Amino acid sequence: MAFYDPDLPGRAAVRGYLVTVEQFADVAAQEMYRPPGADLDLIRVAVETGRATLGPGRYETLLRVGTRDGLPMLTFTAPHRASEVDWASPAPVYLGMLARGLREAHGWGVARITGYLAARPGVRGRWPRTRVRHLAVEAVAEAGRGGGHRDRVPMASALSSVRSRWIRAPRGCG
Repeated sequence: MAFYDPDLPGRAAVRGYLVTVEQFADVAAQEMYRPPGADLDLIRVAVETGRATLGPGRYETLLRVGTRDGLPMLTFTAPHRASEVDWASPAPVYLGMLARGLREAHGWGVARITGYLAARPGVRGRWPRTRVRHLAVEAVAEAGRGGGHRDRVPMASALSSVRSRWIRAPRGCG
């Protein structure tokens, strides 16, 4: 997820991974540029209260964004509002990754991927719609060839068998 402001109207397309609390803590620490071994109590606070903030930096706020199958869904974001962000244009490789995620996770076609991404802050007004469409075409074609994120990056390969220690961590398209 590029940036998530829970106070914005509408919905964000996301992708979730079932990971252990420890795995989520490790990913969160990496995104926060902190050493692994993060305080697991912070994650528990986010699960119980809906929000926990470690600091003012990017991705230092943990949010519970819902539940699925009785498990909390967590993500990390910045503590500020979307209106306070100086939006930067995403790099082509990053926007392509988002397009592939929309195709793989949601089965979206070229038109829907193009419309969704072209409307996002940072893309809107900075990327010609034809270039966004080109990335969407590549994402759909790659999925048709059996390629994609799942084939290149093993995610959550060492899941715990203890269900009570699992959380869902939405990732991907924002």
